[in-house]
Amino acid sequence: MKWIIIIIHILVLSIFYMIGEWIQETFHLFIPGSIIGMLLLFTLLVTKVLPVRFIEQGTHLILQHMPILFLPVTVGTIQFLDLFAGKGILLIVIALMSTIMVFLTSGWMAQILANRKEGEKL
Repeated sequence: MKWIIIIIHILVLSIFYMIGEWIQETFHLFIPGSIIGMLLLFTLLVTKVLPVRFIEQGTHLILQHMPILFLPVTVGTIQFLDLFAGKGILLIVIALMSTIMVFLTSGWMAQILANRKEGEKL
């Protein structure tokens, strides 16, 4: 029964991806459909229209196996190393800046959520 629930949760996530792709293709938007689907899912989760329990176990499974999902990207990057030749310093700066931005944004959001959760307990 647990696997059926996980499959349903992953199906829900896939449906949001497909809706995002459809919106992107229909309106010829420059934003990727996967991002549109993610924003739609985020909006429904924040407004509590879609409870977290409808995707919780599926997302947990995907996050557990996320390193495996990045292997093809790494291999693809290694295959096209000549494309990056001469741009090493720039790529390092971009990687460092984006990492710092992710750290700051994640920490800031974690603080906001932690403070909000503490406020609910009081």
